Amino acid sequence: MAGAVVILGATGGIGGALARRVATRGGSPFLIGRDAGTLEALGRELGAPSAACDVTDAAALKAALQAAGTPLAGLAFCIGSIVMKPLARATAADFATAFALNVTAAALAVQAAAPALAAGQGSVVLFSSVAARAGFPGHAVIGAAKAAVEGLTVALAAELAPAVRVNCIAPSLTRTGIAEPMTKNPQMAEAIARLHPIPRLGEPEDAAALADFLLSEASGWITGQVIGVDGGRSTLRGKG
Repeated sequence: MAGAVVILGATGGIGGALARRVATRGGSPFLIGRDAGTLEALGRELGAPSAACDVTDAAALKAALQAAGTPLAGLAFCIGSIVMKPLARATAADFATAFALNVTAAALAVQAAAPALAAGQGSVVLFSSVAARAGFPGHAVIGAAKAAVEGLTVALAAELAPAVRVNCIAPSLTRTGIAEPMTKNPQMAEAIARLHPIPRLGEPEDAAALADFLLSEASGWITGQVIGVDGGRSTLRGKG
């Protein structure tokens, strides 16, 4: 595959880890994020070009992706949110905001990049969550949005085949900035870790390693898949 690998959300934990992995294997990461200062610092570290934008601004998103050039070898949408509210307190705005960030922005990113991805026989990686399929209290907003990401994944994989592959990663709780409200308390973090058959929380490298594989030619016959990186939580039950 030829061209840059676009990493949206490159200033986040998983996006940053993925950018470093792509650069280490000799790929050409193109970094997109909202925090211009952090983005520029990572770009200097990796010798990678970057473009700062808010991905919910469709025009700015399209311009940032056009700056990545053509062809493209891949695109990873490493952006998301964790909205935890009981249904009784969830609002229409909560659902709309979560959908706009997690689903609409991902769809528009792939739409804008599709011609360049097709030219490079590229690969797309989106991000869901274990909560899309395993029901947890207080997860109606984000569970619904992430389930839509999984539907988007298979729809795009069908539509863009055979030129572009599209897959999705569904992590469990991972030590990233957006998860800090749940991970900063050691007792809470340990209690959640014990819910996993492999009893720890995820690290950004766990998801980044799979994303890097799915973006590479080594995964050339894999498309339309939703793959858990979740310590077994989505499919296994503990021994206790």
